[in-house]
Amino acid sequence: MEELADEACHALAQAGIPVYRGGLGGESEGRPGAEVHVNPLADGGVLVEWNTGAELTAAALNIPPGELDPSNLPHAIRHYETVHTCMRATLLGILASARFHVEEADGHTYGIAVHVWGFRP
Repeated sequence: MEELADEACHALAQAGIPVYRGGLGGESEGRPGAEVHVNPLADGGVLVEWNTGAELTAAALNIPPGELDPSNLPHAIRHYETVHTCMRATLLGILASARFHVEEADGHTYGIAVHVWGFRP
């Protein structure tokens, strides 16, 4: 799993995507860019998640729940969700082009992560 995660990081870095290994302990957790980490509970074990910058994350996630109208979400939340959706599609495309087996991870368990589970010949 560690080698697969390292290879995914390398492929994303080659494409110019800011990327780092998560879950290794250290200060990098939650910084902007693609976070690649091994999750032994995921079939194949490697997940890639997109982290937005602190300003956008705070704007979207720090809205008091009582102020949320699900039928008319604030722009910050809509923009945050759009960025994550676009970046998941980008990560899927780049990793598939680099010959990885990838798919959208189970949304109920892993949110909007990309699941990497091997290489294609």
